[in-house]
Amino acid sequence: MDVNDVIGLLEKHSSESNKLQMAKFGIKTEDAIGVKVPDIRKLAKTIGMNNDLAVELWNTGIHEARMLASMITDPQKVSEEQIDEWVACFDSWDLCDVTCDMIGRTSFVVKKIEEYSLREEEFVKRTAFALMCELAFYDKDTSDEKFYHFFYIIEREAWDERNFVKKSVNWALRQIGKRNDPLRLSAISVAERVHLQNTSSARWIARDAIRELTNQKVIERVIRKTCL
Repeated sequence: MDVNDVIGLLEKHSSESNKLQMAKFGIKTEDAIGVKVPDIRKLAKTIGMNNDLAVELWNTGIHEARMLASMITDPQKVSEEQIDEWVACFDSWDLCDVTCDMIGRTSFVVKKIEEYSLREEEFVKRTAFALMCELAFYDKDTSDEKFYHFFYIIEREAWDERNFVKKSVNWALRQIGKRNDPLRLSAISVAERVHLQNTSSARWIARDAIRELTNQKVIERVIRKTCL
């Protein structure tokens, strides 16, 4: 199956109504053809890992082809240079977050979190916090010490008012806090300090995180997870 065959399969699942739905969720559709993510995932399973094909798909510039490219890329074989090139192309939150599924399984993910958190580009910076969420949710081996360092980055960058950055900072704070109860308590303390920064972004991040992390159902779920 070559790149043209794959694009043809994507086009079979495309529609204008899907594009309109994407636009409603704040996704740029100039380079999109309107394919739902579940359909892209099904195609990825059919193709399997194929890094060469992934590069060809990415180079088409088609939004959904790039999402598919990230799904068929082997995270153990991809280079840092390729990841940097791809992340620099992010222009929508969905492409960023889907690609982070793969980046989060690379050996250099923590290094990239450090690097991208200092970048100016909105979606590159978002990538750092989306990757924190990936590790918090999926990686059972990452030590709590790394997450305590991520709290430092979250607190440092909570000033950023840009929509897709502040939402990802908030997401990372909440997701790390739900990993176990010691991290939940620490996340609440971080949120309280963030609130004292007294910017509109920091106040929103803090209030929303505290609201969720002090919810009784969330507390019970986190405690159960901690005791496993």
